[in-house]
Amino acid sequence: MPAKPPDPVDVHVGKRVRIRRIEIDMAQQVLGQHVGLTFQQIQKYEKGTNRIGASRLQQIGKALEVPAAYFFEGAPGGWEGDTSSQTPAATIELLATREGKNLVAAFARITDSKIRHSFVGLIEKVATLIDSKPPPPKRSRPKKRK
Repeated sequence: MPAKPPDPVDVHVGKRVRIRRIEIDMAQQVLGQHVGLTFQQIQKYEKGTNRIGASRLQQIGKALEVPAAYFFEGAPGGWEGDTSSQTPAATIELLATREGKNLVAAFARITDSKIRHSFVGLIEKVATLIDSKPPPPKRSRPKKRK
């Protein structure tokens, strides 16, 4: 019997754990030490492979300095009330990466509004070029000469 896929809420909660952990620059091993787990178990939680129990989620929230409710913000199938102020999923995905965190931190250090505006324009143009560019042709390997 094939393994059951992880529940979307468990995946979402795991992503939120990862986002917050990266946001405060905490390693998986350090978080594991705070809650009495191995970094491998933290990895499984972050991927949604293993479900996080309520008491464990409260411990993780305490270690990451957020309330347990933080992990459910924007969860699929949940009731959110006014959704106009929610962060788009693509932004959450970006912030869940080290590159995203570094990009936001570097951008925040730019104080000149003209430079910030120019940088945003540059990134938007690059993204547009990537979106409209056809994939590169596949090349066959050159034959080896004897």
